[in-house]
Amino acid sequence: MKLILTREVAGLGLAGDIVAVADGYGRNFLVPRGAAILWSKGAEKQITQIKRSRDAREIRDLGHAREIKSDLEKLSVSLDARAGKDGRLFGSITTSDVASAVKDAGGPTLDRKRIQIDGHIKTTGTHTVTVDLHPDVVASIPVTVKAV
Repeated sequence: MKLILTREVAGLGLAGDIVAVADGYGRNFLVPRGAAILWSKGAEKQITQIKRSRDAREIRDLGHAREIKSDLEKLSVSLDARAGKDGRLFGSITTSDVASAVKDAGGPTLDRKRIQIDGHIKTTGTHTVTVDLHPDVVASIPVTVKAV
């Protein structure tokens, strides 16, 4: 079965790659989970769009990952969230919130799946968030959460 991956699948490929897999694996696992779509000529057009967005986020090599790490650690990232009187948030800060705050602070576009939050951010203050840029490079970003 020929499929087009819509996101990274470990051991198979990256988003936009055309792969040939066993029929059962594709039909019962990849397609229902949204990790792949069936290959067709019309889907070929979608591949270019997927690859363009992947290239914008992709880290090319170890040197590029180190550059991004130094850029990220220089940033001052802050988020505004609704909070009660004791500084406890109504809800929590997600990886998507952190990714958009990094972009708003002038940093690079990050894939939310690369951002790791220890526990949950449910209080105001400064919290440390890690970003897996490369297997050998991990950046730590201080994120300040302010009450609105």
